[in-house]
Amino acid sequence: MEYQKVINIAVIAHVDAGKSTLVDAFLRQSHVFRENEEVVDCVMDSNELERERGITIYSKNCSIMYKDVKINIVDTPGHADFSSEIERIIRTVDNVILLVDASEGPMPQTRFVLSKALEIGLKPILLINKIDKKDARPQEVIDEVFELFCNLNANDEQLDFPVLYGVAKKGIIKASLDDPSETLEPLFNVLFERNHVYDVKKNDLPLQMQISTLAYDDYIGRLGIGRVFQGRLKANQEVSYCRADGKIVTTRIGKIYHYEGIKRVEVSEICSGDIAVISGIPSISIGETISSKETPLPMELIKIEEPTLSMDFCVNSSPFAGRSGKFLTTLQIKARLLKELEVNVGMKVEDNLTTESFKVSGRGELHLSVLIEKMRREGYEFAVSKPKVIMHKENGVLLEPMQRVTVNVVDHYAGRVIQAFNIRKGVLEDMDSDNGYTHLVYVLPARALIGYRQEFTNETHGEGTLLTQFIGYAPYVGELPRRSNGVMVSVATGTTMAYSLQFLEDRGVLLVPPSVEVYEGQIIGINNMSNDLAVNPIKNKNLTSVRSAATDVAVSVSAPRIMSLEEALEFIEDDELVEITPDAIRLRKKILTKLDRRLAYREEQAQGK
Repeated sequence: MEYQKVINIAVIAHVDAGKSTLVDAFLRQSHVFRENEEVVDCVMDSNELERERGITIYSKNCSIMYKDVKINIVDTPGHADFSSEIERIIRTVDNVILLVDASEGPMPQTRFVLSKALEIGLKPILLINKIDKKDARPQEVIDEVFELFCNLNANDEQLDFPVLYGVAKKGIIKASLDDPSETLEPLFNVLFERNHVYDVKKNDLPLQMQISTLAYDDYIGRLGIGRVFQGRLKANQEVSYCRADGKIVTTRIGKIYHYEGIKRVEVSEICSGDIAVISGIPSISIGETISSKETPLPMELIKIEEPTLSMDFCVNSSPFAGRSGKFLTTLQIKARLLKELEVNVGMKVEDNLTTESFKVSGRGELHLSVLIEKMRREGYEFAVSKPKVIMHKENGVLLEPMQRVTVNVVDHYAGRVIQAFNIRKGVLEDMDSDNGYTHLVYVLPARALIGYRQEFTNETHGEGTLLTQFIGYAPYVGELPRRSNGVMVSVATGTTMAYSLQFLEDRGVLLVPPSVEVYEGQIIGINNMSNDLAVNPIKNKNLTSVRSAATDVAVSVSAPRIMSLEEALEFIEDDELVEITPDAIRLRKKILTKLDRRLAYREEQAQGK
């Protein structure tokens, strides 16, 4: 096979800064698509959830040809909850393009993804995107990015980063603000100035390929994706498989593929520098090395940060179990969770003491909620508990995960946010005010934010933004305030009646509308008071033969509050569950009957809990 010139790059940024849009521009201007081919925006965000949420969840590969050079492009997630994707993929590239919004400047997640690139010595190219915004401030943003580089201990070479300006949505990149360019040409020029084409001499060295990503094909099985650092890789070749446990075994790989545009294409051989997809090793995992049979050369394993949050996935035990789901049993749920581990290495699954639940750990609420939503759409039915942070012990000291929280809020509401963070034992790092907005930076325990986001939205009337970044572990800070509102719990099973619900409206906020089925133990509303309230939402007006003046009065009930999955996970307490089915998300008590809950409470009190 003739050697192909290769450069590998990644696009990194904060959520919604324009990563996927830039990749679209790369693909369009390199004529990957036919002239008459209909192409959707953000073509790399092919997952249904990615399109709905407007974020990149999984890192993906594609390639383009520019002149005679193949450029492999990796689109990375911008959210720290998917940090395991970023940590792995960043090692397969020669350089990164750092996108920063010309108005917002560097955001908390920008700091996270940039730190990963600087750690391994990459020299990023800064692209100030969305310069067509009315409130764009490119020069100030460059200064902020330079300060961020300094804070992350960038070396002199890294601090000497080139700056480009652009509107990725229109496929325009400029070397300066007054540059007349209407294409990506300036970006290509800088890429070739900053990166050397992979050395052809490395083809003659012993094979060395490290697995950075996993995929699964229903026909082929588990796939390993990674960069061939040196040597040549051939289909059906006998190789040394250097496993994570230190053992080196001889095995034979199956088919090999590389990327042409957005497609995976089977080839007979791949040269050094290119990104390859291999089949044939069922147990292959992240960080492991494929090397030559004669001279095994294992590479340093890729370190993936530990999960910070966990929740229990339980078999659905509600009276409505099995009505809409196809997969309900312990074995089916466990099999699906283990399948997720095939490709999602940032997640852990452990058996609980009971046989009907599993402890699933991830990098954050979004990381776990994406899995829950995927399973729900696949026909699984189960229940999940309140998310809990994962504590660590070092030298007898209990440590908990901490987060840096960045808030931008209208000045009028800043006092409420400061008060809420102080109650949650936050430490103020920075505060300033500009153009009617207050900018706050706090360090808080990660568990302090569970259940707070909806309160934040209400307190700021939707005019504030809250962004978080995991920063490490610190000594346990003690008990934190819990949810201030109790809930309304149904004491009967049946269909909700408007007649009953109209009287419950005065006691709080309803979560269900009239004419839907509910069961005993289901949470149907939020109480204004702090205690739980047992209510009967299925009671109808008594019918008599005596007419009255109010007989024909129409009953009016306000629209209920419909919680999203993330809101439901944040809302529930330790004695509650979120019931997940393909057609509904319900909130319920772990113990369904009022009498059993009372007995359980007395037992806890007797044990001194």
